Amino acid sequence: MTDEAPRKRLGRGLAALIGEIDPPADERVSPPPAPSADGRIAIDRIVPNQRNPRRHFAEDEIEDLAQSIRAHGLVQPVVVRRSSANPDGFELIAGERRWRASKRAGLIEVPYLLRDVDDRTALELAIIENVQRADLNPIEEAAGYQALIDEHEYSQNELAGVIGKSRSHVANTLRLLRLPDEVQRMLSDGDLSAGHARTLITADKPEALARRIVEEGLTVRQAEAIAQGAGDQPSSGERRQRREPDEAIAELESRLTGTLGLKTRIAPGKKGGEVRLKYRDQNELDQLLSRLFNS
Repeated sequence: MTDEAPRKRLGRGLAALIGEIDPPADERVSPPPAPSADGRIAIDRIVPNQRNPRRHFAEDEIEDLAQSIRAHGLVQPVVVRRSSANPDGFELIAGERRWRASKRAGLIEVPYLLRDVDDRTALELAIIENVQRADLNPIEEAAGYQALIDEHEYSQNELAGVIGKSRSHVANTLRLLRLPDEVQRMLSDGDLSAGHARTLITADKPEALARRIVEEGLTVRQAEAIAQGAGDQPSSGERRQRREPDEAIAELESRLTGTLGLKTRIAPGKKGGEVRLKYRDQNELDQLLSRLFNS
């Protein structure tokens, strides 16, 4: 089999291998039919795929899905292959979030699709499914692309064709791996958007600018201006105009932090803005939810 064969097969036949991929919510017209399962399997016989590009699983998403599974069961099967390390076990190819939520929901068995694929194809499928579901943060997506390029000699054009993205999207995403570790962490944690991060690639001091973006709630355009050397030193008039609202926001942030017991950041924009709360563990999140829903 040539190197081109699996790429073409994945590009055209992904749904046949792992079942239909749910489209984004804003593109969904009607619920897609669930693929037919090959049967049911004991959940403890399944182990996660150590090469899964997705590393971050939000606790609230897992809990929401677990509640749905308790009420309605697991509708879409997980996709597995036989484990090379354990003849009685199976390794996940796709559906780790569903598997985690099913375990939390207390399921003993789950529906599954069994696929006979090698390591290369398993990695490709894991990356493609996550990309098509938009489950990856930008750094996970970039790392997944880089793994396919490094390990399977994809060109950027070939990779773009397989995953259904433009070549410029692939190239811009890969450039994020050039950012310092601290900035990559902020991007993975959701403190920075991919648009913000792209402005930092050519900045002289990307870590400092990243912190400023978060602290001041800068827009992408403002960050671009600073990265290019414009707008870095506001005029005295601008500083005077900015001081009053900044002080008011800081006071409000302090009051909310004291009331909620969580670090609070307010990021105003031209139209509306964002209020961000940071919690350290599940206990802090539970306390916040209790206050919100029982108030």
